[in-house]
Amino acid sequence: MNIPANLKYTKDHEWISIEGDIATVGITDFAQKELGDIVYVEVETLDQSLEKDEVFGTVEAVKTVSDLFLPVAGEIIAFNDALESTPESVNSDPYGAGWMIKVKIANMEEVDGLLSSESYKELIGA
Repeated sequence: MNIPANLKYTKDHEWISIEGDIATVGITDFAQKELGDIVYVEVETLDQSLEKDEVFGTVEAVKTVSDLFLPVAGEIIAFNDALESTPESVNSDPYGAGWMIKVKIANMEEVDGLLSSESYKELIGA
């Protein structure tokens, strides 16, 4: 299972990469495997400011739909438009081409509450 050490994670199986005050967010390798073949990613919160743990979108797999939760409060400034035509990128490359949104972080202190790769491995039993 791929759990990059340079990322932070949530108990809801999102990952977050931070550059300055901009965070890139997606779902983890574990989450995409649990969901199965992803057929649609919906994010209707572009240009909105949301609180930590609020739902920013949904991911639809063949058998289920799951909410996506924001790891940190902030403004959704970008959506990965490529997912509209190739949602399977979330399955094949969850930490690269399968990223979902970019967020302008409102409170950098919230990053401290996220899981390290080691803590996330413990959470999922990897």
